[in-house]
Amino acid sequence: MKKRNQSILLALLVVLLTFQLNAQEKVIHGTITTFDSIPLIEANIWVRSTKQTVLSDSLGNFSVGCNTEDKLKVSANGFYTQNVKLTSKIKYAAINLKLKPGAKSRKHAIGYGHVSDAEKLNAVSSLNNEDIDFSQYSSMFEVIRGRFAGVQVVNGEIIIRGVNSINSSSAALIVIDGIPSDESVLNTIPPIQVKSVNVIKDGSAAIYGSRGANGVIIIETKRSNDD
Repeated sequence: MKKRNQSILLALLVVLLTFQLNAQEKVIHGTITTFDSIPLIEANIWVRSTKQTVLSDSLGNFSVGCNTEDKLKVSANGFYTQNVKLTSKIKYAAINLKLKPGAKSRKHAIGYGHVSDAEKLNAVSSLNNEDIDFSQYSSMFEVIRGRFAGVQVVNGEIIIRGVNSINSSSAALIVIDGIPSDESVLNTIPPIQVKSVNVIKDGSAAIYGSRGANGVIIIETKRSNDD
């Protein structure tokens, strides 16, 4: 009887160990940013299956054990919380948190140490469809000209004041749903279809190389989430 009980206990232990190993089948690596390129420091990454929380490092990077299919909840003071669904195909999670509107959110982002470079964050102006109703504008040129200080529309080109040109053109780079585009494309986008507009004056624009030397206008449309 004693040997039988020991065998049962051993079998249960094996089952439990197997279950635990299967529960955490992989380690997911990733990075947390805002405005696509500014690393977020000490952002909270919470794993639903294990209830474990880790913090992003000084470069916005993190690693955490999770199930093959799992969910992460990413949060930081001053930013909208984002839920990320993991699948077996995801090997690396690049998560971009959106800054909440208002000066208070920027103060939180900097004061809590999530952004180490205040000048870089303040070089970005942001507007999304939770801030205003884009449908009240007749064109994207009107949105950009009317809502962003220091931004002008001159002869069909968008000019960001305070940015020194190092090439022949003074026009800002236009990026729509992650694709560099010509200014003329703005005429084809109804404002009601826009989710957000970000104006980058310097610092963060470095990821676009020389093309971003005059600043960058980043537009995300509702169509970007269409399959």
